[in-house]
Amino acid sequence: MALTKINTNGVSDSAITSAKINDGAITNDDINATLDLSSKTVTLPAASVTAHATNPTKASIEALGIDLPAADLTGTIADARFPSTLPAISGANLTGIETVTKSTTAPSSPAAGDMWFDTTAGINIMKVWNGIAWSFMNKDSTIYTVATGGAVTTDGDYKVHTFNSSGTFTVTTLGADTTLDYLVVAGGGGGGEGYYGGGGGAGGYRNSFNSESSGGGGSSESALTATLTAYSITVGGGGAGATTQGNDASNGGSSIFSTITSIGGGGGASRNSGSGAAGGSGGGGARAGDGGGSGTSNQGYSGGGGSGYGHGGGGAGQVGVTNITSPWGGNGGNGVASSITGSPITRAGGGAAGSDSATRTGGLGGGGNGGNNSGVNPTNATINTGSGGGGGGNNGMDGTAGASGVVIIRYKFQ
Repeated sequence: MALTKINTNGVSDSAITSAKINDGAITNDDINATLDLSSKTVTLPAASVTAHATNPTKASIEALGIDLPAADLTGTIADARFPSTLPAISGANLTGIETVTKSTTAPSSPAAGDMWFDTTAGINIMKVWNGIAWSFMNKDSTIYTVATGGAVTTDGDYKVHTFNSSGTFTVTTLGADTTLDYLVVAGGGGGGEGYYGGGGGAGGYRNSFNSESSGGGGSSESALTATLTAYSITVGGGGAGATTQGNDASNGGSSIFSTITSIGGGGGASRNSGSGAAGGSGGGGARAGDGGGSGTSNQGYSGGGGSGYGHGGGGAGQVGVTNITSPWGGNGGNGVASSITGSPITRAGGGAAGSDSATRTGGLGGGGNGGNNSGVNPTNATINTGSGGGGGGNNGMDGTAGASGVVIIRYKFQ
């Protein structure tokens, strides 16, 4: 049978089907490399669409044989893909961030880099554990000394710890400046029993601050160097006043900070008891010829004694007064002022002796006044000044108590 030439117009649409083409009759080279589907509908298998329907990426789409040029990746992502508001950020949602403890108590078993905001009253500072101790963090990266204990106040760049009773001073951080200035005042002695009871001696007065004097005319002492330790602080109590003719009043208790010990003030003499007692400052004598108790070098002065009746107790800054003429009785010796807390305060005055008709006054710094035969009672020394008590001034009139002492510590904290 003869073949008829077929031209492009000689084959009707759909005349050639896959069934009429032998397998392998058409090779890849017989097909144009470019397949134009711009006017065609492409159907993808459902399984392929499902596999890439959730969070499709450029790579997953191109794995289907669909090229996504970068220029075609334009537009916006629908709002439905994001919540309308983002969740609140809390510590539970954050990782890799150091925790900060806000407390008056340091975290236990800290690791290097742990932070602690110390909310202890009077401190309120940020600290970081350096592997050995809690270091103070501040604006210029300088480490300063940090401590706890007592009543804490601030004076410019300095912290001041005042102990009106015994306690513990704990250094938790050592700074570049480890200087600890101090004022250590012992308890004052009590006043003697009347007639003409001697005034109580002031407690010993030791001071390192700002070249100010110690008691007894002593010069300022050397400051201490802080160490990372807990210092036991002892604040001496005031001695009791005498209640019988034959006994001196009681001495005050000693005050102690580290290697610094101030001796308690001597008790004032009573009628028939002899001389005043020795101490930080000495107690005053009672009768004519009774001597005053001796003071301690660089802590206080002696009590008054000798001719006359009723002698004042010694103060940290002055010998107790001896009055050799009537009306009898001597004033207490004056104390010494210190500005360690930021303003000058005088402490450790001697107690006044009892008198026959006058009212004798305690030494500056809190010494007790003396009583007299006109019914004026002696007064107690001012608390926490280490001053001596007043002597009785009438038959059977009791002396009064000396004052408790004080320990004050000062250091640079910023």
